[in-house]
Parts: sequence; structure tokens; C-alpha cells
Amino acid sequence: MSRASLDKDPRDVAAMFDDVAERYDVTNDVLSLGQDRLWRRAVLKAVDAKPGEQVLDIAAGTGTSSEPFADNGVHVVPADFSLGMLRVGKKRRDDLGFTAADAMRLPFADASFDAVTMSFGLRNVADIDLALREFARVTKPGGRLVVCEFSQPVNKAFRKVYSEYLMEALPRVARKVSSNPESYVYLAESIQAWPDQRALAQRVADAGWGEVAWRNLSGGIVALHRGVKPA
Repeated sequence: MSRASLDKDPRDVAAMFDDVAERYDVTNDVLSLGQDRLWRRAVLKAVDAKPGEQVLDIAAGTGTSSEPFADNGVHVVPADFSLGMLRVGKKRRDDLGFTAADAMRLPFADASFDAVTMSFGLRNVADIDLALREFARVTKPGGRLVVCEFSQPVNKAFRKVYSEYLMEALPRVARKVSSNPESYVYLAESIQAWPDQRALAQRVADAGWGEVAWRNLSGGIVALHRGVKPA
């Protein structure tokens, strides 16, 4: 399989991430020009988890998004449906409780977490609305949701340049640094097809989350969407 199709068959998507797991973090750093580190810090601040709180980091991959929570005394569960990603993460941080999980059928009890966060994974889920409702199910009343995902640059001229980078430059760079460059063609296509900030906010609200808001990062290349589970 070269890359996951845009109908997002879970087996195809999981296999794609299994293929790129070993070099995933390095490749992301190169392709984002180091911006991924800034985005992770923004997620950490938005979740605002206190020591002792329970946080579910879904689509955690190799755990780079989970490590800052653990290092701050937060009980974080890094979860992903790519076993390849989880294996790589476990090699690096065997102190973290890496868990195999499907975002649409989470293996956790109702109201288990103070916060749920997902970075660059919602775009790969077959049923986004079902996943957002699952996140609400496992979150305690008053708990938080933070979704970090690629979005639409707000400046029209920049949006055109960014689109050209996605469809032309990104795949070329990926061929040099990734073990599965075709997966990054899927990445570019899935970003292009993704709803903009306002449309995603509406879907978050429709899934039962309150106080929905978003914040643009890097000019709208990425957006942080936030919500609170009604008490």
C-alpha cells in the first residue's frame, strides 16, 4: 500500500502510520520547518492540565505530544491505533502508558478524563462526528477538549503559496526524509479537503461541546479548537 485513500479506511490509515513510525518525528520537524514544536507548546498551554489530572492524548503517535504532560506531573494516557507508532514510543518512554485505541470506539469508561486532546489526528478519522462524541463521553463534566489540526491560512495570498507548497514542495521534501513519501501526498490531499476553522468549530459544537472557540497558529496553517463538556 502506498498511501491511505481519502475514504480513511482505518486499516489503511493505521498501516500507513506503521510504515512511517521510525522516522515520523524527524520528518515532521523538517516538513514543518520546526513549527511543530511551537504547536505542541500551544497545545500544552491550551489544555492547561494541573498535576494529578487525567489527560487522554489521542492520536499520540510516538508520544512526543504526551511527554510534556507527563513531565509536568499530569497522568497522561498516550493512545493511538497505529501499533507501529506505539512500539516506537514505548522504546523511547517506557514509563508512559501507551494504549491501542480507536478514536471512534475508545476503550475507556464514561467521564474518565479531565481533558482530551488530539493533535493532527482528527483529519484521519473516518467518522469525525462520532469521534468528537466519544471524546465527550470519556470526559468528565466541566472537562476540556483541545484539538490541534491543520486548517486554512487566513491571508489569501499566503493561502495560495501554502497550497502550492503542500501539493508540490512537500512531497518532494518527503521523498528525501521519509520512509514512505507517498503517505505525505495523502497528508497534503487530506489537508486540502479539511473544513476551515468555522466549519470545524460547528462540528465540535454539534457533538455536544460547549464554549467552543478556536485560535489560529502560524497564520492559520494550524488551528487550536477548544471546547468544554457541559456540567
